[in-house]
Amino acid sequence: MKLKRILVTLLILCMLLPIVASCGGGRGEVIDLVIYSQLANYSGEMIGWGAEILLDKFNVRVTIINDAADGTFQSRMESGFLGDIVLFGNDAREYRNASAAGLLFDWEEDDLLADFGQDIAEYFPFALEKNKSITGTLHGFGHEIAGSSDDHAAFYYYPQLRFDLYQQLGYPVINTLEDFIPVIADMVALEPISSVGTKTWGVSSFPDWDGDMVMMVKSTSALYGWEEFQVGLYCTQTREWQGALEEGGWYLRALKFYNTLHQMGLYDPDSMTQSWDNVVEKYKNGEAMFNIFAWIADNFNTDKHEEEGKIMMPVVAQDQMNLADGLSVFGKNRVWTIGANSNYPELAMEIINWFSTPEGVLSYMYGPLGVTWDYDDDGEPYMTELGLATQSDSDTIIQYRNYEGSYKNGEFQHNNVTWARDAINPDSPSGNSFNYETWDSTLLAIVPSAIEQEWRDWTGYNRPDDWFTSMGKKSVAIASAYTQTATDMVFEMTIEAVREVIKEGSWNAIYANSDEEFDNIVRQMITNAIAFGYDEWVEFSLGEAQLRREAEDAITGGR
Repeated sequence: MKLKRILVTLLILCMLLPIVASCGGGRGEVIDLVIYSQLANYSGEMIGWGAEILLDKFNVRVTIINDAADGTFQSRMESGFLGDIVLFGNDAREYRNASAAGLLFDWEEDDLLADFGQDIAEYFPFALEKNKSITGTLHGFGHEIAGSSDDHAAFYYYPQLRFDLYQQLGYPVINTLEDFIPVIADMVALEPISSVGTKTWGVSSFPDWDGDMVMMVKSTSALYGWEEFQVGLYCTQTREWQGALEEGGWYLRALKFYNTLHQMGLYDPDSMTQSWDNVVEKYKNGEAMFNIFAWIADNFNTDKHEEEGKIMMPVVAQDQMNLADGLSVFGKNRVWTIGANSNYPELAMEIINWFSTPEGVLSYMYGPLGVTWDYDDDGEPYMTELGLATQSDSDTIIQYRNYEGSYKNGEFQHNNVTWARDAINPDSPSGNSFNYETWDSTLLAIVPSAIEQEWRDWTGYNRPDDWFTSMGKKSVAIASAYTQTATDMVFEMTIEAVREVIKEGSWNAIYANSDEEFDNIVRQMITNAIAFGYDEWVEFSLGEAQLRREAEDAITGGR
């Protein structure tokens, strides 16, 4: 194997040198590589600016084989050649079968990783360790990896409200969650009728995403750093766990918050029966004033509304501690691997390594260096005018080397990433992430509406995330290697019964017409949950919380 690899390496070097007499001059013949990707939507020879980048850098022509046809994986297994680069949709059955069949290259064999994947080894040690633990052999690593357990995704839990109406109210101070209630009531009083002529509400919700608890209720605790975990909530700051039905706990507090809105006539009565699409349309029309999810509230912020001086933006409570999802140094489960029978394992490793460098990540996400993005004098990446245009309209025409066509038709087609989009770019002098939307250069290039500028002037920041972080209103959920302990079918039936009691009881409590009725419904919900095995689930949850803490300690060193 080693002799074969040495000969192949010499051949590749010969091909890649600009002028080498022994190679007959020129760059040599283009090397054909196969990428078998279970994630790809495209099949065939890759064309476009992505293909041009790989041709320029590695003198390769890439053919993508996807998993669209039934039996593709099995037939490739039987052939003995999965591909030069092999991308798995997860690290479960098919990945393990390929490893067991000897069809995936061992990255530690003959120092393949050490010699040709230096950036991978430097940036992703935990992800490599995780991969090796799956089968006992190092075959690759997963996707969406972070360089540090402190890295986190962009916030998406926000206390968003109608900022233009908040202005009219004189910017009342909001000390804690319940202080939003009178503000919401006053906003509805200022604008009782929506732009489509319907009554406005303080909050509108939906049941589609309810799981072990009611989604909107449990998620409200995220404004204070709590995350759903088993039959309760886990505090990402103190790492304590509390049951959903614990007296004085966050779930019941948030439940009462929405019940109070209902009793004041501020909670949309359709919330228990309507769909996600219904809620999105209502917020788009301005039929509700407050929401905790950015992807719901932002639907209101159309060009028309902002031209009219209307906008939904976050307003932070003084005691808030916003939850942010931590990014994983272990990565997720889409696996980058190399086929064991590839004739070009070193070249395949060099390509994967390049996709793991900041330049490779930015090129995959945004296009060719020097065309759609570039580096400023300080070494900080920035989007060009063309680059910004391609991100807002992927049909924008781009010209790079021998390709001229739409941005989207020229993209890389293997459909897998290395670094997480919100991970910190190790080459960024100021510690920016790979997410261009967070770069100062992007924010300066995009002119905000007048009403958004007023929000910026009021907070002193261009982005909500910067505001939250600067105020210390951030609590990161560490992405560890924790996995839930397996449970048997009997216990799963207990869980299902308890979760149905909690969801039904919670919705009934929201619609209680008095404090007394609310208290009675909650008491009955607790009684019924205990009868179906709530205490058993609590005991299991406490054990899982301890396992989670231990997994977090393995990442942070217990700090």
